[in-house]
Amino acid sequence: MIAAAREGIYNNGGACGQMYKITCTGATNAGVTQPCTGASVTVKVVDLCPSPGCQGTFDLSQEAFSTIANINAGKVDIDCTP
Repeated sequence: MIAAAREGIYNNGGACGQMYKITCTGATNAGVTQPCTGASVTVKVVDLCPSPGCQGTFDLSQEAFSTIANINAGKVDIDCTP
């Protein structure tokens, strides 16, 4: 389970290899109103998610995202802890 982190978390590569526990907390769009599965996932930061393309805190691998949320949601609110 892997993720790319936004610049503030990535810290010029300092976050590479760090693990974060990610939990979906809610929807960000009306397309999927109840996206969360209720599960959490632990991911390893392996890359930078650069702006302006990066629209969130983390860009999760498809496998990691589908563990915490309906894949059709695309983007969800999260809680994360190192």
